[in-house]
Amino acid sequence: MRHRLRFPYETSHQDVRIPVHGDLTLFARVWRPRTGEPVPALLEYSPERLTDTTVTRDAQRHPWYAGHGYASVRVEARGHGNSGGTPDPAGLPGGATALADAVDVIDWLAGQPWCTGRIGMFGLGWGGSCALATAARAPEPLKAVVAVCCGDDPHTNGGRYLGGAVLAESLHSASAALLSTGCRPPDPAHSGAPWRARWLERLETVEPAAHHWLAHQLRDDFWAAASPGPAAARPGPDLSAVRAAVLAVGGWWDPYRDTVLRLVGTLPPERVRGLIGPWSHQYPDHGRPGPAIGFLQETRRWWDRHLRGIENGVMDEPLLRTWSGDGTRGAGADGGSDDRPGPGAGRWTGTAAWPSPQVTPVAYELRGDPVPVASPQSTGLEAGPCRSTDGTTGGDQRADDACSACFEFPVAGEPVELLGTPRVTLLLRLGVPHGQAVARLCDVAPDGTSTRIALGALALSARHGTERAHAWPPGATEPVSFALAAAGHTFRPGHRIRLAVSSAYWPWLWPADDTAAGFVLVPEGSHLELPVRERRNGPSTAREPAPEREPEQAEPPLVGAAGTLEGERPARLLIREPGTGVHRSETVPVPGGTRVHPDGLEVTEEALQTWTIRAHDPLSAHALTVWRTRLHRPALPWDTTVETRSEIRCDADDFVLRDEVVCRDGREIVFHRTWEKRIPRLAG
Repeated sequence: MRHRLRFPYETSHQDVRIPVHGDLTLFARVWRPRTGEPVPALLEYSPERLTDTTVTRDAQRHPWYAGHGYASVRVEARGHGNSGGTPDPAGLPGGATALADAVDVIDWLAGQPWCTGRIGMFGLGWGGSCALATAARAPEPLKAVVAVCCGDDPHTNGGRYLGGAVLAESLHSASAALLSTGCRPPDPAHSGAPWRARWLERLETVEPAAHHWLAHQLRDDFWAAASPGPAAARPGPDLSAVRAAVLAVGGWWDPYRDTVLRLVGTLPPERVRGLIGPWSHQYPDHGRPGPAIGFLQETRRWWDRHLRGIENGVMDEPLLRTWSGDGTRGAGADGGSDDRPGPGAGRWTGTAAWPSPQVTPVAYELRGDPVPVASPQSTGLEAGPCRSTDGTTGGDQRADDACSACFEFPVAGEPVELLGTPRVTLLLRLGVPHGQAVARLCDVAPDGTSTRIALGALALSARHGTERAHAWPPGATEPVSFALAAAGHTFRPGHRIRLAVSSAYWPWLWPADDTAAGFVLVPEGSHLELPVRERRNGPSTAREPAPEREPEQAEPPLVGAAGTLEGERPARLLIREPGTGVHRSETVPVPGGTRVHPDGLEVTEEALQTWTIRAHDPLSAHALTVWRTRLHRPALPWDTTVETRSEIRCDADDFVLRDEVVCRDGREIVFHRTWEKRIPRLAG
């Protein structure tokens, strides 16, 4: 990473409050070039707190854009950080209030004397989804969008459900994080004396988001209401209304990568470009496992073309640029392997159209006798996080493969290069009304190491769609078909293509009440369909994703860090209790210890997530997150603490949720509330 100290423009920044509907203001930080001429404005709009949570990330990119002649603006969403109002209980980026606020901010920016009236909007995750949804509202000043690692469907592609099954790890983690961050107070250094009154107002309205998400397990009007466009069969932005130019960016290790393919296949080619690289859920200048790219340089070309009208050739490039590599790891000298594959051999390739005529679906027929699949409920505990930010991909898959029905296809002669969405069709016999099928596509190296390339799942009650649950007729044999996540991967000669099918995948998926029974997989009538790309010899036709491969950013502020008294805890710990059948995974979602910011703010944060299940009891599933955050300014003095506890259990009929919040101002408890709720089980 290269830290740039000199720019074409000197810059300045200031904190402002932007008025929005409801007689409220949103807190914003504006970086501007020192020039007497108006300039285009870039907007990053997110619920993340800009004065502490993202202060380093913001300082790396917003001053960089300002130094290249753009006003770069970071805005906190309503009810978060130092913005006014109360948070959206459901926490959806496509919610009506969030989008109305975004449009108000865009109109305000366009009306400032230092702005040309042309606005670009960008974001990662929630911010990227909101940028897409805002573009679907087509505010006139919004001319360009950069959407990074984000979903375009709040039900199926929003980290809450997969094939109708509850994405336990993602749903619970996101809800617990939203509860913790949503309960944190405004900072008196930025909000002044009213900070406490605003905090208490916020606390009185906060709700655990999981209560809303699990109350709508099927695709219903709740999800359509989170769409900015007219209600449709598929929730999500009304892409036909988008008028801004969209640069869609994803990573092969990010769960939302399919969004890029849908956008380049739906939007007019004169208004969209796609980029998918070897990254997890992060901006690509920090992309891991890598290689990372000069993402700020890449996006500057996008802004220059669509906000300044500079003909720089960015729209002459291929519609879709993707990294094609093997992305695998071999066993080390000790037989082990790292969960992060590391930058591997690969190349950037360009595709002129999507769907591409160079990609052909190839069916691999499954062979053999019918095989019973009754995976232990602990299958998947070594999968790694559903949404990794540091390149963690789950490591060697052999332990989970051993709990699955596996079908292999050798790669002989030429490499097999994939680009697109794999699918499976499975002929299943089920003896109970409910269950789930999980399919993993793996690359098996000559030494036996198995690397997960893509995963898909289906709640068998959702085999006819996610709008209604259809119980399986016990004893019946039916074909089911579902997609895996998109893949851009090359299987090398000497490797094997492995399809691993299991009936459980905890904690990614919440187990159905009948998953212990499993199913019988009938190979005859089952197949794996892979999107095989025509492989061309010779140099790539795609330009490297950035003029300079080395990432570049502004120099971030120096934030001091002190570890916890207990010392550094492993990011992930797997525990098996012999004799009890209990399997437990403990993960640390945030770095522990205290961060001391240059302005004197001290932030102490500790969190632990625990996922517990018994090997043969799907009703023993238990998700628990405990979070403690202290925000402290010794000079004021100001000292607040937020403690949250979120957990989900289940029985055969209901999800059982319990959440607790305790907030302190100094030693005084100013808020203490517990939510307990039972929600009937429909999905999965």
